[in-house]
Amino acid sequence: MSSGTRLARLDAVLEEMGDVVVAFSGGADSAFLAHRAHRLLGGDRALCVTAVSPSLASDEVSHCRDLAAEWGLRWRTVATAEMDDPVYVANGPDRCARCKDALMAVLGPLAAESSSTVVLGVNTDDLGDYRPGQRAAAAAGARFPLVEAGLSKADVRQLSKQLGLRTWDRPAGACLASRLPYGTPVTAPTLRAVETAESALRALGLRQFRVRHHGAVARVEVAEDELDTLWSKREELVAAVKAAGYDFVSLDLEGFRSGSMNRLLSRSTRA
Repeated sequence: MSSGTRLARLDAVLEEMGDVVVAFSGGADSAFLAHRAHRLLGGDRALCVTAVSPSLASDEVSHCRDLAAEWGLRWRTVATAEMDDPVYVANGPDRCARCKDALMAVLGPLAAESSSTVVLGVNTDDLGDYRPGQRAAAAAGARFPLVEAGLSKADVRQLSKQLGLRTWDRPAGACLASRLPYGTPVTAPTLRAVETAESALRALGLRQFRVRHHGAVARVEVAEDELDTLWSKREELVAAVKAAGYDFVSLDLEGFRSGSMNRLLSRSTRA
C-alpha cells in the first residue's frame, strides 16, 4: 500500500469523526496524529491537549509547547489527578488503566463541550503488548484513528518523515511510572529520581534508553547500537545516576525493551 493511500485512509477516519480532542504527549504517534488532525480539520475542529502530572517529565511539556508553536496547533495543557487515586499509587497491573481513567476524566468533559471525540495516538503495533490503558480509554469513549486506518509504528515514522515532521525518529517514550516494577508505590520523589537520571543520560548523548527503578538500584537499558557510547561515558553516567539518588547503577545486558516490566506479570494476570 502506498504512503498516499495510507494517509488517505487516516484522513477518511478523521473526517468521519468530525471535531477531535487529541491527547498530545509529543511522541512520534501523538505528534503525527495532532499534526494531521490540525492540517485536515483546522484549529477550530482539532484541539491538542497535553496532560500534565508528576508522571510526565517536565521537558516533555516544553517539547509539546514548542511543537504546538511550530505547527500552529490549537493547544493547551490540563492537569490530571491519578496521584490522588490510591489504586494507581499502589501500582498494580492495572495502573495504566487507572491513568487513562484519570486522563479521560478531564478530556471527556472537555470534548463534550464541543461534541468532539477524544483520540489517542495508538498504532497497530501497540495492540500486541499488555496495555490495559487502551481498553480503559476505549471504554470511556476514546478512539484510535491510527489503528482504524491500519497504521503501524513504521508507517507513522515513514509518513512523518515524508511530511517533514522532526518527530519522525523521536525515540519511543512512556510515562515515568512505567519505570517502576508493579507493586512499587508510585510517589513523586521516585518519579523525580527517574526523571533526573534519564535527563542525565540524555545529556550524555544517548537517545533510546530507560532507567528502571529497583529501590536503591537503577537498572539502565539502552539500545544495542548505543552501548559503545554508554561505555565510553560510563564514569559520567554512574556519577549522574547516583546524584539522582541511587546507590547502585547496573547495565541491563538485554538492552532497551519497551514495556520490559510487563514480563514480570504472570500469564494469569495478563489474561
